[in-house]
Amino acid sequence: MSTQVPACQLLERQPARHGPLWVVGPPLDPWLVEQSAGVVSADLAVLDAWRARGKSAYSPFEDESVEYLAGEVVLFWPKAHQLGIWWLEWLCEVLPADTPIDVVGEHNGGIKRVPKVLAERGMGCDKLDNARRCSLFATRTVKLTSQDDVWTRFEALGLTLISHPGVFGHGKVDEGTRLLLDVLESELPHTHLRVLDMGCGDGIISAWLAHRGHQVTAVDVSAFAVESTQRTLSVNGLEGRVVQSDVFSALQGELFDLIVSNPPFHQERDVSYGPSQRLISQAPAHLTSAGQLWLVANAFLPYPDLLQNAFEQFQTLADNRRFRVYRAQRH
Repeated sequence: MSTQVPACQLLERQPARHGPLWVVGPPLDPWLVEQSAGVVSADLAVLDAWRARGKSAYSPFEDESVEYLAGEVVLFWPKAHQLGIWWLEWLCEVLPADTPIDVVGEHNGGIKRVPKVLAERGMGCDKLDNARRCSLFATRTVKLTSQDDVWTRFEALGLTLISHPGVFGHGKVDEGTRLLLDVLESELPHTHLRVLDMGCGDGIISAWLAHRGHQVTAVDVSAFAVESTQRTLSVNGLEGRVVQSDVFSALQGELFDLIVSNPPFHQERDVSYGPSQRLISQAPAHLTSAGQLWLVANAFLPYPDLLQNAFEQFQTLADNRRFRVYRAQRH
């Protein structure tokens, strides 16, 4: 049976495995869910997909032993090169030295750079297969030092931000977020509000709002983002609640005066409007009376129709031709 994900098509060609298959940082792929014993991922949607099939699923930030990683381990190399390095070094840190692992990925996602990455860490490399514009390599873990240096610390907008390679806009504040905060600075009421930062990333919006006295709940599907936002709030001496959630899934029944978001529309290299559609369509149910949803988005994205359907009316508060800031209010 073929699959939609090319890297999984390559895995499907391989000889039968001799032990349970554990996949690390994988895409959402039905064939892979069925074939594997379990998954390690920072993406809550991935974890939920494996759990829904009765499979084991873990976040890399869980304070648990990784003895469950027994069998055959396959790392899916991500588009973000530094994130791939983080996963590789995490495996070297948590697994015994000389543990076999395979690394698979697409050529346009950087997998061809993996042999050099392995060599720089004293790790051997055997090429097992090459098809579907993907490559599969075999290597063995080595003992490395702590990975704390992957957390990037930088200053922006009067705040100290802590970022991770697995987080949107790693190491910088993107143009859309800056535009959103500029408009919020002039338009936001001075009264303290209960605010939800949906898709919190490295925590720039949450920290900016908390610094102005608002009661902030920050949400992201990624454990990397949750950890980054917690570190950002802490280093700035700010209070805030940070929750890993697939859009509103962990916020049943909670209401907010303001929902603010710079929502993602990419999953790896694919365009995906699913999370943004759910954010907009479900936002009214999570807003107080007269509560507002604020979004910043690339100008070409089809959000006006979604906002019209969910709120009946909305405003475009800023448009610099690349990004637009929208505001919709519950009535």
